[in-house]
Amino acid sequence: MSGAIFMNKLLEGVSVEWTTLGDERFLEVANAARRPVKASLRVSGMVPYYGANNIQDYVDGYTHDGEYVLIAEDGSASLENYSVQYATGKFWANNHVHVVRGKEGLNTRFLYHYLCAVDFIPYLPNKDRSKLTKGEMIKIPLPIPCPGNPKKSLEIQAEIVRILDAFTELTAELTAELTAELTARKKQYNYYRDQLLSFEEGEVEWKTLGDVCDFKNGFAFKSNLFKDTGLPIVRITNINGSGVDMADVKYFDPSDYKENTQSYAIDSGDILIAMSGATTGKIGCFNSNITAYLNQRVGKFIPKSNALNNRYLYHFLLSKTDAIYVLAGGGAQPNLSSKALMEKILIPIPYANDSTKSTAEQKRIANILDKLDTLTNSITEGLPREIELRQKQYEYYRGLLLSFPNPEVAKA
Repeated sequence: MSGAIFMNKLLEGVSVEWTTLGDERFLEVANAARRPVKASLRVSGMVPYYGANNIQDYVDGYTHDGEYVLIAEDGSASLENYSVQYATGKFWANNHVHVVRGKEGLNTRFLYHYLCAVDFIPYLPNKDRSKLTKGEMIKIPLPIPCPGNPKKSLEIQAEIVRILDAFTELTAELTAELTAELTARKKQYNYYRDQLLSFEEGEVEWKTLGDVCDFKNGFAFKSNLFKDTGLPIVRITNINGSGVDMADVKYFDPSDYKENTQSYAIDSGDILIAMSGATTGKIGCFNSNITAYLNQRVGKFIPKSNALNNRYLYHFLLSKTDAIYVLAGGGAQPNLSSKALMEKILIPIPYANDSTKSTAEQKRIANILDKLDTLTNSITEGLPREIELRQKQYEYYRGLLLSFPNPEVAKA
């Protein structure tokens, strides 16, 4: 039996009563016990301390004990996918979550899955949509299947929970399996990279990066002139340690600047490095059909001649990210100097006195590492895709299971 047919059979002939989260027959709001505690005043323990989006700490003591759903009161990381958490056993809730649970006729886990599908935006009246008040929360509609038959109602709720929990578990298992495979691939790549870039004394000539390539610093684009469309800017946050993530990009209009911004253009194949911030020392190879532009604190390596293979340089730099980070001073605010980078980091050049033999050997090493890199990246890219597909599958069946007939919302 197909999933859709099964869902239809499960819900066939099911009546529903639409009430709200304020209906005390079915739901308890347990906000009174919430208690915020500053991090400096918390006593370390084994009990999870919940904030708007996740567990923030583990403490001694608790505010609640049982099965509950936590709805962000303010501070949800996303408005479109509003923060809803499921908590069981002893836990501590701060004042950034509403704490609710089902009563005798409402399965709390069913309530959790249902609330994950709710659009909370209409219930965030503030201009900046920053707060879900209790007054607005209790207006949110709530479906109760088979209200005239509590036993059957709870059986239907339990079956819906079983199905949706199974999808959740499958997604978690898939994530764990693919993450383990990704870790193994990365270890394999790192092992062969280190082996291929390890040379015996006399086999190579060690040169500074400044000997074999030039370095281009980025331009100080003004954040107040960033646009939603235009020419893309690559910032330090876009450098992810192997590539350049263009998912979150700012744009600019060249007419806003008197300087020649064209000299800061980057093209496919260019090797970039983050010079400050949390991504300091991370390398990214720009692979895109579009031309983008270097922001300040992003640098570009430019081989001086054909004697240096660009992909060989890329793999070498990946092997030196830790050393580069140390060179930047490490700590909370690392800041990399292009002068220090080009003078202090040494790169091995095989057969330095024979350019033909040297480039052939660099290409051989780069080709091997490229193949391993492709295997690793295929999993890196495939992991979020697979998880997204599972999530969409979960949302599809959740929609089928929670699309009750006659959805007339009860008045508050």
